[in-house]
Amino acid sequence: MEPKLEKKFVDLSNGERYAYVEKGKGEKTLLLIHGNMGSSLYYLPLFRRLPDDIRVIAVDLRGFGDSSYKKRFDHLDELANDVALFIKKLKLKTPLAVVGWSAGGGVALSLASKHADLVDKVVLLNSMSYRGLPICEKDEKGQPILTKPYKTKEAMAEDPIQVKPVLDAYASNNIDFMKYIWNLTIYTVSKPTDEDYDLYMKETFKQRCLIDLDWSLTQFNLGVGLNYSQVEGDKSIAKMKAKLLSIYGEIDVIVPDFMVRETVGALGDKARLVIYKNCGHSPLVDKPDQLTKDILAFLAE
Repeated sequence: MEPKLEKKFVDLSNGERYAYVEKGKGEKTLLLIHGNMGSSLYYLPLFRRLPDDIRVIAVDLRGFGDSSYKKRFDHLDELANDVALFIKKLKLKTPLAVVGWSAGGGVALSLASKHADLVDKVVLLNSMSYRGLPICEKDEKGQPILTKPYKTKEAMAEDPIQVKPVLDAYASNNIDFMKYIWNLTIYTVSKPTDEDYDLYMKETFKQRCLIDLDWSLTQFNLGVGLNYSQVEGDKSIAKMKAKLLSIYGEIDVIVPDFMVRETVGALGDKARLVIYKNCGHSPLVDKPDQLTKDILAFLAE
């Protein structure tokens, strides 16, 4: 049965207003955090499959979907702080379980490290590394020059491959071009139904914070020493108490395998990795049944 997902709103103590969707009631709460260019509704495949005896909540992060964007941000920690305020405002029973897809994985890791008492389980879906995701200058062939990460937000905003085309598509409401990008990078194995795809695109075009989010990916480092963008780590990954399940579609063209493995490696016996064959950057679309099964088994542990 198709779940009725109507967006609800809650005002946070920092002045932002968060939109969210939810279904189910139960002892356990599962909080879903979307990635870049996404929204809560990208989790529709899970909402359709998860049982009603779990309370499932998906948020629109600041600057995405129907949430507010009062204040710009430079770091995923700021979004994780929003989510912590959201959890407290809704008086959700803690510790709870969090799922983070792609850039949402960074927000989930920040939440579990900086607000460790709120989270007891983390599921990462094709997540960025705990040491960030670099955006670098490009050579004449359009390939990234790994030794030249952007030093300012303004310079990064002009990136001709990863950033500017998306900004231009947003500005001109070019849905066909956006679908072309998604088919090239995310839906490389399966594609959503036409109806779902239209809904996802409608949500994607509500994003207002692309530059802030892209910059935040580069500034993220919960580890020790310098990351790919030469940003010093804050060592907070060591404070994470939660168990972690990292799920990775092995033919992902956005997040490389080694970045997923380094996060799992940093958490030692608290973490484990599951690799999905014939799956790209979105297990939600490529392997929704297996994904649901694995999440439920992890929650039951």
